[in-house]
Amino acid sequence: MSSITNHLPTAELQALDAAHHMHPFTANGGLAQKGARVITSGNGVMLTDSEGAQILDAMAGLWCVNIGYGREELADVAARQMRELPFYNTFFQTTHTPVIALAAKLAELAPGDLNNVFFAGSGSEANDTNIRMVRHYWAMQGKPQKSVIISRKNAYHGSTVGSGSLGGMSGMHAQGGLPIPDIHHINQPNWWSEGGEMSPEDFGRARAQELEQAILDLGEDRVAAFIAEPVQGAGGVIVAPDSYWPEIQRICDKYEILLIADEVICGFGRTGEWFGSQTLNIRPDVMTIAKGLSSGYAPIGGSIVSDEIASVIAQDEFNHGYTYSGHPVASAVALENLRILEEEDIVGHVRNIAAPYLQEKWQALTEHPLVGEAKMVGLMGSIALTPDKSARVPFKAEAGTVGYICRERCFANNLIMRHVGDRMIVSPPLVIQPDEIDLLIERAWKSLDECHSELRKEGLV
Repeated sequence: MSSITNHLPTAELQALDAAHHMHPFTANGGLAQKGARVITSGNGVMLTDSEGAQILDAMAGLWCVNIGYGREELADVAARQMRELPFYNTFFQTTHTPVIALAAKLAELAPGDLNNVFFAGSGSEANDTNIRMVRHYWAMQGKPQKSVIISRKNAYHGSTVGSGSLGGMSGMHAQGGLPIPDIHHINQPNWWSEGGEMSPEDFGRARAQELEQAILDLGEDRVAAFIAEPVQGAGGVIVAPDSYWPEIQRICDKYEILLIADEVICGFGRTGEWFGSQTLNIRPDVMTIAKGLSSGYAPIGGSIVSDEIASVIAQDEFNHGYTYSGHPVASAVALENLRILEEEDIVGHVRNIAAPYLQEKWQALTEHPLVGEAKMVGLMGSIALTPDKSARVPFKAEAGTVGYICRERCFANNLIMRHVGDRMIVSPPLVIQPDEIDLLIERAWKSLDECHSELRKEGLV
């Protein structure tokens, strides 16, 4: 066991946590009884908890620790920036060196004419910005009625009132009066669960054409934009059939609807290119960024927008912004993170080494009796758990019951693999090596076996 220093015993830490800390997306009462797992350090793809256990983090935190844990370069840059200029805002006609350099670097990396960045503190904030920006863009052109934004059911775009409305998760909409007006949702391209007897190609095209039908139903003169993740992340790593995105792009072009690609998860190497839009040949007008922008080492997000949108917005004062828009320390950390991603060719490592190797091992999980489908793009993957592969049927239990059982077995086996409903998902740090992938698969297989045994006892398989 590695040495554990400078903290209270685990039970005392758990008691303090339960007494004062409200966790996000958690039933805090239940967690208080169980006790949160206390994470104390990280290095590469591994975490250490307060009991000294070594945990393989196959979720890269929350899809974000792209360069892995423990990179001292980012700590050094943050310390230097804090000593030099710990904070200044970008309101009132001022700027500073880190945000200038970061905006220029993002313009260089982003595809097409996406050369302009509005910074935020997170992906949620950035998507709130997108609501304001696309509506103001059309209003500036004399079309204030173009205010409707179309999204997808089971999409995740954040958890603020605005971004939570853009997302299509019914559990979120049930709390707090969401969605706000003028947000419309169409069905997701989830062939495994919803494709029925259709081929994936026909299903993908049909789901894309729901966008065209929605535009016609709502009125082309009212629709401002369509927002979607290149690959639905928190919705269960839903990879659309190949026919889907070309049809979405055609429809957006035909009706002059702005296309917002939410790259919060897919961006900065996750799919084997700098952005998921490049992997899937999407031509967005706006890209939402966060997470991998700083590898989670500092909170920062933003919207990268086209020259056309920026030029229109520039004609008037845009009454929007955040205290921490372009925070100097976060900007400096993000810039150093991008340097590491680029100079160490981590995106190339994903594309040429890690992703092909994990893809091969991941597909082999379909040999397990519980696994019906295995999908992967770059280093984000999912498996669908099912009692009957051929019929693609759900379990005779509330959705998510089996996924939670499997997740608990993963956690017990020191593997962080998340469940969304009855899908298990992974998104490891981009620096993961083949021997670490072997360990991930070994622990995943063991966890699936233990889950299967438990389901047999409960009569669910």
